[in-house]
Amino acid sequence: MTIVVDSSAMVAALIDGGVDGAWARAGLASDDLVAPEHLYVEVSNVLRRAVVSGRVAREVAALAHQDLVRAPVTAFPFEPLAARVWELHPSVTAYDGAFVALAEVLDAPLWTLDRKLAASSGPRCAFRLPER
Repeated sequence: MTIVVDSSAMVAALIDGGVDGAWARAGLASDDLVAPEHLYVEVSNVLRRAVVSGRVAREVAALAHQDLVRAPVTAFPFEPLAARVWELHPSVTAYDGAFVALAEVLDAPLWTLDRKLAASSGPRCAFRLPER
C-alpha cells in the first residue's frame, strides 16, 4: 500500500524512542512511502532545531539525517499539487497542504502526528495517527 508520510511522522521514525517513534517506524517500514519533495528540507530543519536546542545530540541527528537521505521515499514535485495547496490555504499551511494534496491525488492515507492538521477543515484525505 502507498502512504504519504509527513515530516512529523518521519522525524518520529528517525529520532523518537517512545510510542510515537515506534508507531512511525512500524508504519513506514511496511509500505511504499511518498511525500512532497520539501519533506527533506523540513525534516532537516527539525533535526537542526533539535540539536541547537540541546534536545538531541549532534551525532544522533547526523545519523538520523543520513537515514533520511537513504529513506525509501518517492518525492513528488510541487507544481502538480500547487492548485490544491492554494485551495487549502484558509485552513492549512502550504507546507502541510502539499502533503494533503498528494494524499488526495494518490487516494492514499497521510501518516502524521499532527492532530491539528487531521482535524482541520478542507482536507479530503484519510489520516493515520498514533492512538492516544
